[in-house]
Amino acid sequence: MTEKIKFGIIGCGRIGSRHAGHIENLGELVAVCDVRFEAAENLAKTHNCQAYNNIDELLTSHPEIEVIAVCTPNGLHAEHTILALNKGFHVLCEKPMAISVHDCGRMINAAEKANRRLFIVKQNRFNPAVAEIKKIIDEGRLGQIMSVQLNCFWNRNFNYYNSSDWKGTKALDGGTLYTQFSHFIDLLYWLVGDVEDVRAFTGNYSHQDVIAFEDTGVITLKFFNGAIGTINYTVNSFGKNMEGSITLFGQKGTVKVGGQYLNKLEYQSIEDYEIGELAPGNPANEYGEYQGSMSNHDKVYENVIEVLTQEGVIATNGFEGLKTVEIIDKIYRSAHG
Repeated sequence: MTEKIKFGIIGCGRIGSRHAGHIENLGELVAVCDVRFEAAENLAKTHNCQAYNNIDELLTSHPEIEVIAVCTPNGLHAEHTILALNKGFHVLCEKPMAISVHDCGRMINAAEKANRRLFIVKQNRFNPAVAEIKKIIDEGRLGQIMSVQLNCFWNRNFNYYNSSDWKGTKALDGGTLYTQFSHFIDLLYWLVGDVEDVRAFTGNYSHQDVIAFEDTGVITLKFFNGAIGTINYTVNSFGKNMEGSITLFGQKGTVKVGGQYLNKLEYQSIEDYEIGELAPGNPANEYGEYQGSMSNHDKVYENVIEVLTQEGVIATNGFEGLKTVEIIDKIYRSAHG
């Protein structure tokens, strides 16, 4: 039997706890770290591992660890990833990769210098309907993609932002597109291609005293391959999440993946082809009062292990993580003039 890959986690909040569960199923969790030592201790007790409140101490005490999962606030991803890479660990970094293009570049350079792997969490790529659409695009079944429409209509209330000392802040959260919808921006890049130009309008309509950025946006995009598209997003959907959907218009077919979390094939009309019944996929992430994207972290960890043990291909690499951040940066630059 092959020895299990050993992991450490930096950041013991809700997403860190989710990572710990998947590591326990697929690998071995050796140590966890959080500046709130109580959070680290609680997670360590649950998973029978070592707790730290100092990152350097964790990184120097456990050379047997192969992969560090970075699950800290967005604005700390670059710092913590680079620390781990420089110490010789592979890194799995939660979304968004960072909240500046410059920091993404620093992370990629650190991985190259250390000759270590840098994985970025983009679990929506594993949604069965999304994966099928990617497959038929690559096979040419939709022909040239002419336009795309992305809708992200969620609810994030005051309790969501007030439950944390970093959510809603410019320095550590970065913006609604980074924390809530970077997965969706990644799918635009993955399915359609890189973005040449954007025009954006944003506003903060219901969270003026709670967050330091927008809660709503409308964007038009022009892709390098000639396609055009729109993004409509908000966290003001009344009472609950409404929709996360992407509609693609190709010369040989139209498809829409929808539901609340891009989890249902809602429409298809394709020349001489029909997508059959798809696997149901995983449920959405549960976070008490609200839900997040589909819980595909098991697939993310399976990919990490396949890459490190069987020469597999990284599902989302640092370059792709950078591209998502670059597109979001273009949107915010346009919105802010």
